[in-house]
Amino acid sequence: MKIDVHQHLWTEPLVGALQARQELPFVRREHGLTVLFLAGERPYVIERSSETAARRATLVDGDGLDRALVCLSSPLGIESLPREQALPLIDAYHEGALALGEPFGAWGSIALDRADPTDVDRALQRGCVGISLPAGALAGVDCLARLRPVLARLARAGAPLLVHPGPGPGDLRTRLATTGEPSLSDPLWWSALTRYVSDMHAAWLAFVSAGRHEHPQLRIVFTMLAGLAPLHAERLRSRGGPAALGADPLTFYETSSYGPEAVRRLAEIVGAGQLLYGSDRPVVDPAEHGILGALDWDAVGDGTRRALGEPRRRAPAPERISAIAAAAATSESAVAR
Repeated sequence: MKIDVHQHLWTEPLVGALQARQELPFVRREHGLTVLFLAGERPYVIERSSETAARRATLVDGDGLDRALVCLSSPLGIESLPREQALPLIDAYHEGALALGEPFGAWGSIALDRADPTDVDRALQRGCVGISLPAGALAGVDCLARLRPVLARLARAGAPLLVHPGPGPGDLRTRLATTGEPSLSDPLWWSALTRYVSDMHAAWLAFVSAGRHEHPQLRIVFTMLAGLAPLHAERLRSRGGPAALGADPLTFYETSSYGPEAVRRLAEIVGAGQLLYGSDRPVVDPAEHGILGALDWDAVGDGTRRALGEPRRRAPAPERISAIAAAAATSESAVAR
């Protein structure tokens, strides 16, 4: 199957939950526009007319794809809010994303404040393919240590982790305190080419230097080719980092925002079989780079199958610990085979 592993879709439950908020992030609907306000980012107009499941399913079909996976947009900072604020928004995201139906699947989200492995269990039991976390939450060895129980639970369940640009706990307050509101003189692409890239670099460096050793069975997918971090392997070695990273069959890189040249160069470093396709719709139009026609879909398809594992099915409510344990055991048996 040809799968887009990285899209976003503004569902009514999520937009409604954001509209009810008085603190950032929140949504306001005025003069026919739906506007998203974020900490440390420029306001963003949500094109609701194109944000319907039917419209997006048409785009998936038009791209020649079989399936698309949606995730919560981590730059919103929802995962990093205080737990009592984050959970209702995450529930609204899950409600909307899991109701989309085919050809869509969904990555789950969890609150990072007092991160609880049982939150992973609940998201997987609802039918999420894995868990998405903001890069800021993984951007350091100490950050990885705080998430050790969550990552261990994912690995034991045989479910993948998606790393997406976005702030970790405390990052939003720090950024607002040091930089204030975003400058209107900055181009709209400024954050995507600066902070997003550096956060992805930090998350990748932390994982390859410490995370992989602690979680040898965890399948991990870095969006936006990890900001091309693997191309810095020579500099990493010259500064005293790991001398030989080696091929890692459980670490994957999706292509969003990059074109054929960047994809080719990264494939030379990590192997073509570790590349997955992601579009980042509606933020990016993949036709801009012609990436769909440039990929080796045999290699991408094989990599996607290895990254995602067997498709997950929703279990009937109420959620049961026994069902979670059975699903984890089945996934572990499949990995062992």
